[in-house]
Amino acid sequence: MIRLISVFFALGLTLAACAPTQTAPTLGSDGKPLPSLYRIKERDTAKLQFRMLDAVNALRGASARNPVEMDPLLNAAAATHARDMSIQNRPWHFGSDGSSPIDRIQRVGFQGTLVGETISETYETELETLGAWMQQPDTQRILLSPDATDMGFAWFQESNGKIWWTLVMGRDGTAPPPQPASF
Repeated sequence: MIRLISVFFALGLTLAACAPTQTAPTLGSDGKPLPSLYRIKERDTAKLQFRMLDAVNALRGASARNPVEMDPLLNAAAATHARDMSIQNRPWHFGSDGSSPIDRIQRVGFQGTLVGETISETYETELETLGAWMQQPDTQRILLSPDATDMGFAWFQESNGKIWWTLVMGRDGTAPPPQPASF
């Protein structure tokens, strides 16, 4: 009988050791939990781009603006700049070669015009970054511009988790003049 109890006790200890343990979150100096590191997997590129497109179009719709479309050329211009900002280690609109956002969209072959570019250096998600952009009048103006018909969105994530986001808004050269959205 003692042997049977010992076996069950040992089995219980073994199973208890396999149970997941919950650790308390690490707290910052303000007493709030520190954010967990947001890692982007390469296979998630399209998912993130279209999640951002949907979010931008929801904001545009709420502001009576027509939706924009994802443009692969603008995505390429955004990706080039996101990586270049990482290399320069500073968020700004000029490339290490002196290029401007206009230069970058022309290099990739976009036939329209630049409406604007928004950038960020952060550890936040794409939707948190969009929220921060919407809090600033200059970036909000770009995102909600009635002139925009196309959007490009890309990022570069460093090994330490820092993300360099770039969103480019353009106007297709063949698009008719902007009209208010009808409801």
